[in-house]
Amino acid sequence: MTAVSIALTIFVIIMIFNTVGAIVTVFHRPRNIASTLAWLMVLILLPVVGFLLYAFLGRGLAQEKIFDISHGEHIGLQHLKQMILTDDKADPDNERSDHTTTHTARQLIRYFVNAQDAPLTKRNFVQVYTDGQAQIQAIFQDIRAAKETVHVEYYAFFNDNIGNQFLDLLTEKAKEGLEVRLIYDPWGSPHTSRRWFRDYEAAGGQVVPFITAQNVVAKTRLNYHLHRKIVVIDGRIGYTGGFNVGDQYVEPTKKFGYWRDTQIRLEGTAVLSLQERFAMDWNASVGRNGELITFQPKYFRHPDPKLDGHANIQLVSDGPDSTAQILKGGMMRMIMLAEKSVWIQTPYLIPDDSMIDTLMVAAASGVDVRIMIPNKPDHPFIYRATQYYANLLTLTGVKIYIYDKGFIHAKTAVMDNKVVTVGSMNQDIRSYALNFEANCFIYDSRVSQQFTDIFNADIKDSTLLTRQAIAKQSRWLRFKQYFSRLLSPIL
Repeated sequence: MTAVSIALTIFVIIMIFNTVGAIVTVFHRPRNIASTLAWLMVLILLPVVGFLLYAFLGRGLAQEKIFDISHGEHIGLQHLKQMILTDDKADPDNERSDHTTTHTARQLIRYFVNAQDAPLTKRNFVQVYTDGQAQIQAIFQDIRAAKETVHVEYYAFFNDNIGNQFLDLLTEKAKEGLEVRLIYDPWGSPHTSRRWFRDYEAAGGQVVPFITAQNVVAKTRLNYHLHRKIVVIDGRIGYTGGFNVGDQYVEPTKKFGYWRDTQIRLEGTAVLSLQERFAMDWNASVGRNGELITFQPKYFRHPDPKLDGHANIQLVSDGPDSTAQILKGGMMRMIMLAEKSVWIQTPYLIPDDSMIDTLMVAAASGVDVRIMIPNKPDHPFIYRATQYYANLLTLTGVKIYIYDKGFIHAKTAVMDNKVVTVGSMNQDIRSYALNFEANCFIYDSRVSQQFTDIFNADIKDSTLLTRQAIAKQSRWLRFKQYFSRLLSPIL
């Protein structure tokens, strides 16, 4: 045999073993077909390298009970649920929200109760922020007024001007003797370090990276991120939404321009659910030998009885530790229940087949389905995939608006002016299956009207995607869109 034939034989043998290994690796656990095919393509086309990528990005967490120590006696979930029930009974007008008992709301509420045992909290007061400067100043003001505890949890916490202002404020409160805790995602906060937190920790503040960086089993799972944004102050005030901590979220930048996002400030029993979510994430991240958060009055407080709250809210969280994809299911249920309209804002539009079918059926049924996306990328592959799905949905009757004023990062949806969801979940496969997310589902016509008005205002700064515009897209752009779409299940 010649050297060439020997080399060819060796290559064929390697490819056979690589292909068999790829098939065994990908099919050893249940996953959706799109993700399976995408990983199979990577493993076959990139021998050795593909397996390294899979080791860090492809392995699941669903079989690992990473929140085990967060339940039961550590937080006292039964006590918490009793607090919520007691607070509801104390409400002289138990049905303050005019849409709590509608068929639409009952269906969605029941789904979350059955799927996650997510309690419906009442008597909540909601403030909506769409401007970065306004929301960060509101958070700073509430933290300055804190008396006992400050809990902060973010995907991205940047070491820049705003990030340093935030950390300095937390350090100041720790020096005052308050319990201050901070959870961050290392992937989303790349320039943070133990040195940066040194003064904060010296003052008594506590900080921990999320469990996927700490846990021995999970720390190589680079594909699974803490994407939640939660702030809880004195157990009475809570914030959640799409804003992270950094300069780009507050001041216009050359890359993004104006950052358009949505954050809500909460007072009421929904804050108990936010505190519970933070406590579970904290306890799982510090581990069994760390200082766990337990059920204590300073963490879980009854709302002020004089609070003029009217919104009913369910906080729903989800993550790759479960295969249920509860948030995606709730979003689909919300769309299916719509009778008139569903208006969605998302920075990334990479839905899976089930969500695409749901959107298409709703549009074909006469529901006014609108989706607003950015006009510029922050991740090239993800943006091209977003363009692909925007084109696809436009051709099936969904109205796609492209936000031109800056970068829209809001993760919201409003249905029939009755139900709103706002939080950290994007409309993409990553948020459905790979990230740890949290969204509030708000059942209140007044809050819903606010979100409808916000969407209408944003339309003035947007361009409607048309069939004519799609037809003018170049072949090279189409190729990039199709190629990115192939990788979308693992982006």
